[in-house]
Amino acid sequence: MDEPILIRPLRPGDSEPLHAIRLQPSVVAGTLALPSDRVADVSARLEQRGPDDHQFVAEAGGRVVGTAGLRVGRGKTRHVGEIGMMVDEGWRGRGVGGLLLGALLDLADGYLGLTRVELEVVADNDRAVRLYERHGFETEGRKRAAIRRPDGLADLLVMARLR
Repeated sequence: MDEPILIRPLRPGDSEPLHAIRLQPSVVAGTLALPSDRVADVSARLEQRGPDDHQFVAEAGGRVVGTAGLRVGRGKTRHVGEIGMMVDEGWRGRGVGGLLLGALLDLADGYLGLTRVELEVVADNDRAVRLYERHGFETEGRKRAAIRRPDGLADLLVMARLR
């Protein structure tokens, strides 16, 4: 039986485990991460977060196995949140992504009053696209050749959920 998954807010000591997930080959392929990213860069990004940046981690057995963040827009886009997430390769297909996304959407709906939540996902990441669709996201467009990978350029899908 799998260990229970705890969703909790980000903590200062999470930089190293998040860095380790960020460098996994499928995470590098499916995000804007580079294989040369340093733990100090991850730490700096986490420290620069402001009051409109919200982040959860998924923890199982005391180990960080995923993360998801939401950034609230400013000014005329204050009703919009943009999300990003990543899950440890060994924990995919075990509900981590759904729990993280659910926590973000609960925050967006119940506490922040956002009416639009949006994201970009690599078009060939079928598992992620299905997860987002199950949570009410719809594809609004495609950014062709938007991300470089070792095997060539890949498209990004622009997806959003409106309330």
